[in-house]
Amino acid sequence: MSYLIMVVENSEAISKLMRFRLEQAGHKVITAENGLDALRKMKDVRPDMLFTDLNMPNMDGIELIRQVRTDPRFRFMPIVVVTTESRDSEKRNDVKAAGASGWITKPFGSEQLLKAVRKLLG
Repeated sequence: MSYLIMVVENSEAISKLMRFRLEQAGHKVITAENGLDALRKMKDVRPDMLFTDLNMPNMDGIELIRQVRTDPRFRFMPIVVVTTESRDSEKRNDVKAAGASGWITKPFGSEQLLKAVRKLLG
């Protein structure tokens, strides 16, 4: 099944890689450079899933998750944080409290990305 997935990532290289892998698996992808950009785009589109970086300018991933979760359309949408922060349990707790569905540590393989989609969307 094909899903509409939003990738929120300020690194152009990582964003392109994620987009390529997801599209190769048959999904449609929308990208955003940061949390503010993502919120603007989500006014017009309704993604099935969101991957977001944690550390971004203008609005970080935690604040993006908090804001997305206030919108009834996205209350149950899967949100996965993709970050280089692997051992910071306080950050993980903040991410979970904000409403994230999962966490992937960079660098990651394509299979991890696609496994998250399968696990959270079916």
